[in-house]
Parts: sequence; C-alpha cells; structure tokens
Amino acid sequence: MLTSITITQIYVPDQDQALDFYVGKLGFEVQADMAFGPMRWLTVTLPGQPNRAVLLEKPGPPSMSEETAAEVRVAISKGVAGGHLFFACDDAYRTHAELTAKGVEITEEPVDQPYGIDFGLRDPFGNHIRIAQMKSA
Repeated sequence: MLTSITITQIYVPDQDQALDFYVGKLGFEVQADMAFGPMRWLTVTLPGQPNRAVLLEKPGPPSMSEETAAEVRVAISKGVAGGHLFFACDDAYRTHAELTAKGVEITEEPVDQPYGIDFGLRDPFGNHIRIAQMKSA
C-alpha cells in the first residue's frame, strides 16, 4: 500500500527563476538538480523535510510536444494550469510580512478562517500558493 507522498510537481517555464523564488524567497533547499535524459530534474524541499519535494518542471519534451508546452506556459501565466501548493506556518502574519518584504506577489491578505489564518500568493509564473497557520484540533 501507499505510505506517503514524496514528490509533488508544478510547471515552471524558467527553472533558474524558479530557484530564485522557491529557494531565495520562500526558503526551500535544493534536493536535486541534474540532467535527467532530455530534461533538467530539479527538486526542492523545505528544510528538515527531505522526503517531501516539489519538482519544478519545465514544460516540454519528453513529457509533451513543444506546441503543447507553449499552451501550458500560457495557462500557467493565467493561473489556470492547476499548479497549487499548500504550506503550513507557525505565524501567518509574520510569514506574510517577511514575504511581502522580499517582494513576493501576495494575492490574498491573511484571513481568519475556521481552520486557521491563511493567505494566498503566486509564484513568478502564476502558480497558486496558500500558506496557513492551522488552529489546534
């Protein structure tokens, strides 16, 4: 039976720009960065969580044609490509302030929800990210 999710994938048109954002602004660490056949295999993890990675995948061969990749890049930029990441934090207001100071595009200010305090942002390509300070059960 399945025991855990190890890698989640999102499309990013520029992997170097994605590194700058996910590592430089959000605080991820590079787990793997290597040539993997015709593609660059680039995964990042949150510090202390080496078994849960995000694959920052450039749309293109071998998984899709260049024509399809161009369509995917347009969809990403419109925020409709399905790329969503959800993260937890200890203090939503502090995390929001830190990310704002780093120039991250905040799309939704922190809101008190029944499950905790959360806010939304987008990466430089249009992928949606939500960060929440969860309430205790």
